[in-house]
Amino acid sequence: MKRSIALGLAAVAALAVAPPAASIAAPRPALQFGQCPQDIATPHPQLSCATVEVPLDHANPAGERVQILISKLPARNPQARRGSLLVNPGGPGGPGAEFAGTLGGRVPPQVRDSYDLIGFDTRNTAHSTPISCVDPATYWANPLPDPDSPAARETNWQRAQAYADGCAQRAGKYLPHLNTPTNARDMDLIRAALGEQKISFLGYSYGTYLGAVYGQLFPERVDRMVLDSSVNPDVSEIWYGNNLAQDVAAQQRLDHFFDWVARHDRVFHLGTEGLAVKAAWQRTQEELRKAPRGPLGPSELIEISFNALYGESDWQPLAQGLADFQLRGDDRALAAMVTPKDAMAENGNAIYNAVECADAPWPTRRAEWERDSHRMATGNPFAAWFNSWTVAPCRTWHAPRQQPTKITGEKLPPVLMFNSEHDVATPYAGAVEMHHSLPSSVLVTERDAGKHGVWALSGNAEADRIGADYLVHGALPAEDVAIPGHPEPDPSASETRDSRTFDLR
Repeated sequence: MKRSIALGLAAVAALAVAPPAASIAAPRPALQFGQCPQDIATPHPQLSCATVEVPLDHANPAGERVQILISKLPARNPQARRGSLLVNPGGPGGPGAEFAGTLGGRVPPQVRDSYDLIGFDTRNTAHSTPISCVDPATYWANPLPDPDSPAARETNWQRAQAYADGCAQRAGKYLPHLNTPTNARDMDLIRAALGEQKISFLGYSYGTYLGAVYGQLFPERVDRMVLDSSVNPDVSEIWYGNNLAQDVAAQQRLDHFFDWVARHDRVFHLGTEGLAVKAAWQRTQEELRKAPRGPLGPSELIEISFNALYGESDWQPLAQGLADFQLRGDDRALAAMVTPKDAMAENGNAIYNAVECADAPWPTRRAEWERDSHRMATGNPFAAWFNSWTVAPCRTWHAPRQQPTKITGEKLPPVLMFNSEHDVATPYAGAVEMHHSLPSSVLVTERDAGKHGVWALSGNAEADRIGADYLVHGALPAEDVAIPGHPEPDPSASETRDSRTFDLR
C-alpha cells in the first residue's frame, strides 16, 4: 500500500464518476480460461488464465476497451464450493493474477475446498495492458540521490517532475481512468464475467481500500469480505495523510528491529542495547553518504531497511548485512539487497503513483511538501523524506484528481478485518478508522507483531482459524479480539553466519 491528502489544498478538477449501473450494464465478456503467461505458469502451473475486456472509461461503456488478466485456482471440492473469492495483494500496482497461485499454497485447506481463488491484475498493471512512465535502466540507476540531503533537494524535485511528465507522455490516455473507483467497477465486470451474482473478496493493504470502495459502490454484490492490513479510509487521509502516518510507524518499527538485534548480540555483535545498534545503522548511513559502495548509497540503505520492516522474517539478513559492514567492512550482503527496478517494477511504481495521484487532491506547493517532510523528519528521521519523494510526482500530476470515496459500509454484510499492532505500511490507527467506517466489521488484532499481511501470510494459526471459520461457515468472533503475535525469528536457532566465524571467501 501507500498514501495522500493535506490541509489547504489547491482546487483540483474532479473526475466524473459513473454510476454503478454503468459497470453492470456494460457488455458481458465471455471467459475462455487457458494457459497463463509463462512467468505465472512456471511457478504456478495449477492456475488457468483468461482475459476480460473492460471499458477504458466506464462512463462510455461502448467506447475503447482495455484488457484485464484474471487467473483461477478452482475449488478442490466442487460439492463444498461456495463461490469465487477475488484476491488482491495491494500496491496499488501489485500483480494479482500470480498472487492467487501464491495464496493457494497458504490458505487453510477448507478455504481451498470451498472457493475458486480468482486473481486479477488491475488495469494497466503487469499483464493488463501495462504502462510505464520512464526508462527504468536510466531513471532508476543506483545509487539514487540522497533523499535527506538539502543539497540534493532540487535534484529530487526534478526527478519527480520528470516522472510525472513521463507518465503523461507515455500513458496519458490511461491516466484519467486509473483510480480506485474505476478498479472497483472493473471488479464488478469480472464478477459478471464469472457468472456470479455475488463475490467474496480478500484484500491486503491497498486491497482493503479497493474492497471498501467496491463495497460502497456494490454492497449487494458482496458475499464475504476479508480486509487485512487496512488503509485509513478517511477522506482527509487518502492518500497524503496515510503517507505521513507511515513515517511515524516506520520509525517506531525500526527501533523494534534495533532492540531485536541487541537481544541477539551473541549472533550479530552490534551491541546489547538498541541504541548501540541504532548507532551502527547511522554510522553505515553516514559512510554511504560520504562514499556509496557500488549500487548501495544512503537512499538504498533506507529502502532495504524499510522493506525489511514489512515482516520480521526479513530482519535477520538485514542485521547480518549491517554486522558485515560495520565489523568487517564488507558491503556485499547489503549491496546484494539492492534490487534495481526492472520493467515490471517500474510498471508497479507507475500504477502506484497513478492511482494515488488521481484518487484524491494533493498539495501543489513545494513549500507545503517540504514543511510537512521537515516536520515529520524532526521526530521520525528514518524515512520521512524518502517516503515523500516516493509520491512527489503527485504534486504536478497531469490528470484530474477526484474527491475520495466516503466509506460508510452501508448495507454491507459482516466483514472480517485483520491488522498487526506494529504494521509499518498500514499503521494500526488506520485499521481502527476502517473498522469504524464499516459498522458490520469485526477487527482481529495481532499483538506484539508487525507483519504486513496477517491472515494466511504470517503463520499465525489462530488468525488462520478465525479467517477460515468466517469464509467457510460465516462465523465471526462475537466482538473484536486480540490474539498473540506470531513468534519473532531466532537467529541463533537457525545456525546463521556467526560474525566471529563467517568466511568472507
